[in-house]
Amino acid sequence: MRIIKSALAVSLCVVINLLRGENGMVFYSQLAALWCIQMYRNNTLENAIQRTVGTVVGALYGLLYLLLYPHMIHFFGTGAIIEAACLFVSIVLVLYTTVITHKNQASYFSCVVFLSIVINHIQDMNPYKFVWNRFLDTMIGIAIGIMINNIRICLKPDRETLFVSGVDDILLDKQNHVSAFSKVELNRMMEDGMRFTFATMRTPASLLEPLSDLKLKYPVIVMDGAALYDVKNCAYLKEYVISPETATELLRVMGKAGLNPFINVIIDDTLLIYYRDSQDEVNQKLVEKMKRSPYRNYLKREFPGDENVVYFMVLDKTERIEEFWNQLVILEYDKKLKILKYASDDYKGYSYIKIYNKNASKENMLLYLKEKYGIEKCVTFGTIPKKYDVLIHENSFNEVVRLVRHRYEPLFGIRKKK
Repeated sequence: MRIIKSALAVSLCVVINLLRGENGMVFYSQLAALWCIQMYRNNTLENAIQRTVGTVVGALYGLLYLLLYPHMIHFFGTGAIIEAACLFVSIVLVLYTTVITHKNQASYFSCVVFLSIVINHIQDMNPYKFVWNRFLDTMIGIAIGIMINNIRICLKPDRETLFVSGVDDILLDKQNHVSAFSKVELNRMMEDGMRFTFATMRTPASLLEPLSDLKLKYPVIVMDGAALYDVKNCAYLKEYVISPETATELLRVMGKAGLNPFINVIIDDTLLIYYRDSQDEVNQKLVEKMKRSPYRNYLKREFPGDENVVYFMVLDKTERIEEFWNQLVILEYDKKLKILKYASDDYKGYSYIKIYNKNASKENMLLYLKEKYGIEKCVTFGTIPKKYDVLIHENSFNEVVRLVRHRYEPLFGIRKKK
């Protein structure tokens, strides 16, 4: 749509110029219009202000230069050196004006407008008319750019529904990147008022790094439903935790099995991860990799024993994980806690076990989120059949955004009944 809007704005500038009797210079209108056609509406307004300020400053100094030009010729004569000196002083004044008025970003446009006046048109029969037309053409282009960029094909965007998407194999590829298309479209719709968030097994740290460019307004469900994290305020709004007593019991069982867990706790809205030295090379690599992140806080020390635990994570060879899993079942911990076991994609022959509070689930946390924000309708997107409202094919990294867009802003406001 940005491509189409840009082409439409350029063409509309030609039409406006025809209506003005072709008295303007449509080229300048087109440049201003193109500058205002941005991915996000907020950027359009910011760029329009920059262009306007730059045009005003450049035009005023250009007009002043034209008024003083005959006097400069009279006193100093003509020649390239004199002209260069005059331009030197003028450009300094133009740039300094943008600095003292705190409009630094408009400095480039001020110089362009000024130079277009004093270099190309100073010998015109009526250079003052060009100054006026240069200003008017730019204002017309800005107005067209703002108008075109705010055209909405969808008449009735769905700002009532909360759209909830998974992350892995849906939005993030194997390199942990989100596509430019998905990033732009999500930001554009969220800026417009769409309710959107994520539900993921990831911690806030592993989520924020690849999705740092997304301007999320609603809290995200993290750690497989164990916590609700407010990205804007960097705060945990709710947690399902394992009590210190149960955590201490589990640590004894893990110690007997010879396992080294990563113990995740939340203190003052900060996720801390207790761990011990391990002789296992894979665990050492994992710690070295994760500690580089500014979002993670690893503490190489024993668990204090008096703190609630959000979840335990154990990474070890698959056969040892299977043995530990069987032991947990024998001790009936699977009835008291939520236990997940799955093979590692990054470390061949290794598997994970993660242990949460029994009530820690994306479904429970989503109910809390809806109640907190007074949301009645919700649509979820994921890869597991019958678990999500909309099924997404794995590794179709733009599919979820396209489906969200069709539901949020249906063409001409026509929304399917289904």
